[in-house]
Amino acid sequence: MKKIFIVITALLSVTACAFAQNVDKLIKQKNVERIIKTLSADDMQGRATFTPGIEKAARFIESEYKKIGLVPLTGNASFRQNFTMVRTTTGKLTVSINGKNLPADSIFASGSEAFNWKTDPDVQVVQITADENFRQEYGKATRSGKKTLLLIDPKFNDSFTRIRDSKLKGSVAFKGKTLQPITIVLGKFDQVTSFEVSYENKVEEPPLFNIAGMIPGKTKPDEYVIFGGHYDHLGILKPMEGDSIANGADDDASGTTAVISLAKYYKKLHNNARTIIFVAFCAEEIGEFGSQYFATQVQPYKIVAMFNIEMIGKASKFGTNSAFITGYERSDFGKILQKNLEGTSFKFYPDPYPQQDLFYRSDNASLARVGVPAHTISTDQIDIDKYYHTVKDELSTLDVNNITLTIRAIALSSRSIVAGVDTPTRVAKLER
Repeated sequence: MKKIFIVITALLSVTACAFAQNVDKLIKQKNVERIIKTLSADDMQGRATFTPGIEKAARFIESEYKKIGLVPLTGNASFRQNFTMVRTTTGKLTVSINGKNLPADSIFASGSEAFNWKTDPDVQVVQITADENFRQEYGKATRSGKKTLLLIDPKFNDSFTRIRDSKLKGSVAFKGKTLQPITIVLGKFDQVTSFEVSYENKVEEPPLFNIAGMIPGKTKPDEYVIFGGHYDHLGILKPMEGDSIANGADDDASGTTAVISLAKYYKKLHNNARTIIFVAFCAEEIGEFGSQYFATQVQPYKIVAMFNIEMIGKASKFGTNSAFITGYERSDFGKILQKNLEGTSFKFYPDPYPQQDLFYRSDNASLARVGVPAHTISTDQIDIDKYYHTVKDELSTLDVNNITLTIRAIALSSRSIVAGVDTPTRVAKLER
């Protein structure tokens, strides 16, 4: 029995080694660098939603899909999955609290319609104090659906500025959905005895588009495996050391590079039992709208797994040849991936940053909400990443070798799912 075990172990090791050699030949670092360099170049202008930069990025991804030999999704004439949203931008805004007019750089507001509040009893006044969890309290207030005057302690100035700069570019919602009327103020107020808000807006319906292609399955064409990452970023920010372009090299040109590289890999293999969909999602940075729309266009029970790839440009806290998986405990997705990596040095870990709520902060959440085993694979040390959402997120700050190793590991670890051998357990449908 012992000899049989040794023989089997040796065979598994040889098989893993053979697969590893194959993936090394098909996923080349030179090509990985070419793709991410293009996506994160200055001429993409930071790939912000609704800008010429995102259009340029879309055309590049489409050209890569065409060269690889992907086909559009069933029913689509092209790789673009087009849809429209309602975009609301702030016009004139004035806010006063306790009779004092507040400066423009300490306020912003949003809502589907213009509004005027004058110490309105229907408006809830919420304060986020310095000793509270900002992310948690902000989430509760902005998901309440109520008219809200939200007061944020100056301790959270950086978070306020980041949110305000994003919102000033426009609030986006699907047609028919009403935006919560909300006014947000940075400041410290012991007591609010009176307030006045006058908010005007502009409403338009600009186009959005995911870029999606597929390789039809050979024997199980009605079962789908998805590889996704978002191709949008923040665009132009406040200048820092003379630079104002938020290139988004790690977030998420690295993930989009992985999607394109994996498409080329699986097209070359030409042996996928299940249909594989490769999708570059739009509008992740402003609310995961691309993946939300995508989730309405598929039959969730047919999707056996989603690999969402987000920020793989630097070594993880566990060192090289490692990555983490968000929501690891929600299905056996991670265990299957690790099993397929036996004989290699790469290892997947559970998400080490549960307090960051990462499972809900990327496009996997849109599919997980409808029960798909959808998880994000990342290497980013989000708790200490000083370049995250800044103009310093450039290719020069990344390790292209780490990106390449991670893409190869995803290719190897996904093979039994793509082959129709393994099917991850479903996740419970999410409430938010």
